[in-house]
Amino acid sequence: MDSDSSAGQHIHQNIVVLRHGDRIDHFDPLWTKTAGRPWDPPLILDGKVRAFSTGKKLNKDLGFPIHRVFVSPFLRCLQTASEVVHAICAVGDDSVTHMSSADGVVIDPSKLKVSVEYGLCEALNTAAILPESAPKDGDFGFNISECEKLLPKGTVDSSVERVYKELPKWEEPEEGARDR
Repeated sequence: MDSDSSAGQHIHQNIVVLRHGDRIDHFDPLWTKTAGRPWDPPLILDGKVRAFSTGKKLNKDLGFPIHRVFVSPFLRCLQTASEVVHAICAVGDDSVTHMSSADGVVIDPSKLKVSVEYGLCEALNTAAILPESAPKDGDFGFNISECEKLLPKGTVDSSVERVYKELPKWEEPEEGARDR
């Protein structure tokens, strides 16, 4: 198509923002007392089920395809993304109709790609994370390659350049978190 014939066309992108599913520390307050990483709680089973269900609904009702997912390195976010991506990429839409989680779902990883983005994490300060749950040395210990292993096989796009090259520092000001 030459530049004259494309001048009247509008190109747009759709953005869908999801929050993570139900996390264990909101249902079991004692979980943080024995957790190795109390700042990084996993989802409870209902959180995974809700995330998978959300993925099924997005796939069926959204009205446009999702090509790209960007996800925070926090475990609960990675688990939520994994469930949603499994539902969206499921081979044969009918195959997941009666399923409640990603367990056993066969996917087509070419349907979308996923990238981990440090800048999508929550505010790293005491307004969002209790001081007793935060890492004592301020190191949240996120390893991107380990995070990527939690996502559905074949969906990770490691070639995407991250907006934030590293996690924000512990005790970042509220303005810094808002700017992200």
